[in-house]
Amino acid sequence: QVQLVESGGGLVQPGGSLRLSCAASGFNLDYYVIGWFRQAPGKEREGVSCIQNSNGGTLYADSVKGRFTISRDNAKNTVYLQMNSLKPEDTAVYYCATRGYELTLAPTFYNIWGQGTQVTVSS
Repeated sequence: QVQLVESGGGLVQPGGSLRLSCAASGFNLDYYVIGWFRQAPGKEREGVSCIQNSNGGTLYADSVKGRFTISRDNAKNTVYLQMNSLKPEDTAVYYCATRGYELTLAPTFYNIWGQGTQVTVSS
């Protein structure tokens, strides 16, 4: 069964850090793009970052550049999102998803999604 499972969310104070994981099963991530997305209450789902697993190419949303880092461990079939200097506006449910070969932060082009993990940034 093709599946993505996110983990690592939680409650963190402003300025803190979290590392999210996206573990794939049922298929090999090596030749796919993995994206991280988030959706806050009352807002549309937005792209945060994505990585092309075959060559390591990445994209970041302007709102997270310099604070978030996406990486992959192909041996573990897992993609990570390291989130530093977190702000209250980063609060959202974070999802990972996969698609074919081209990097994009547009959610509509992704076709397999995980169930999401909650990230709350609050003092």
